[in-house]
Amino acid sequence: MLHQPVIDGLEFARTGSKLQGALPVAGFTRLRDALSTSKGAVQYELLGVPEELGRPTLRLKVAGELQFVCQRCLGALEFPLRIDVSLQLAATQAELDAEPLAAEGPEGIVAGRQMQVRDLVEDELLLAIPLVLRHERCTEGGSQAWNEKRSPFAGLRGLVGGTKH
Repeated sequence: MLHQPVIDGLEFARTGSKLQGALPVAGFTRLRDALSTSKGAVQYELLGVPEELGRPTLRLKVAGELQFVCQRCLGALEFPLRIDVSLQLAATQAELDAEPLAAEGPEGIVAGRQMQVRDLVEDELLLAIPLVLRHERCTEGGSQAWNEKRSPFAGLRGLVGGTKH
């Protein structure tokens, strides 16, 4: 079993700590069902920032490539990810709720004494992937029909039988 890093969020940010490493894709249980393969790993770097916009913050960088299935041609789809996000920390949910929601700027999260780094990384991976994954242009078998220009009414031609009214 691999060591799973755990941090005390507020202490990590307050001391300006830094943690980096690799996490196996197979360990992301919430993401696993969407993947075509769970081989490989993603690299991460977590930095504690004592004060950013008046709050302790975690800066998380994630890089890697995940393997999905194209929803158009059902072929393999390599999806490279580069994430760089700031997470402002709050001691309680009430503290977070007291802040007005900002369309831009860092996301707010409740800091815990036992924050799983793997869970932080997986949350950001889930937020970074599109709802429907597909190639920009499918070239694998079974995708010809998508790339050919056809009339949406071509199938009706045979049903009508060419009769004119």
